[in-house]
Amino acid sequence: MTSTSSRAVVHLAVYDTLADWETGYTTAFLAQNGYRVRTVGPEREPVTTMGGLRVQPDLALAELRPEDSALLILPGAGLWDAGDDLAPFARAARAFLDAEVPVAAICGATAGLAREGLLDDRAHTSAVSFYLAATGYGGGARYVDADAVTDGGLITAGPTEPVALAREVFGLLGVYGPEKLGAWYRLFHDSDPSAYEVLEGE
Repeated sequence: MTSTSSRAVVHLAVYDTLADWETGYTTAFLAQNGYRVRTVGPEREPVTTMGGLRVQPDLALAELRPEDSALLILPGAGLWDAGDDLAPFARAARAFLDAEVPVAAICGATAGLAREGLLDDRAHTSAVSFYLAATGYGGGARYVDADAVTDGGLITAGPTEPVALAREVFGLLGVYGPEKLGAWYRLFHDSDPSAYEVLEGE
């Protein structure tokens, strides 16, 4: 289980071709609510995102330990479908889940988890069902056509659902209560101005 001292730390995986837009809501609002976001790369050398941003990882994957973390976030990236370069991150996700520390995966990262066998027995989603089916995984019957899905400690989402991913993370970690979480989602997903009343009232 996550230790008390690690509850304020979340880890964001970073690697070349990372899809910049997919985790911004999650990390920004976690940071605003007392969490420290640390980046984890394959090594400590800088990586370049899909948008051309260079990111210097705080630590290498070999240094990452579930007991030091409240959550591991795996963004999508072109590399997930280009070979096995990112497979070690899927294995890290297995270690986190085995240690009962949550994992959130979006877009191509869901395919990495499928290849690792982590979606065979958990409800999950992704871009579309046939995208995961192409991995040859055994979890097709557990696929859910939804914006994001939480099953136990695993959150999955498709590439067009960064706001839903954040909603599931905030709910799982208890960042916001139910009323405020619903308002936050309505504001950022639906541009509902009435949500401001709830967000400013708590």
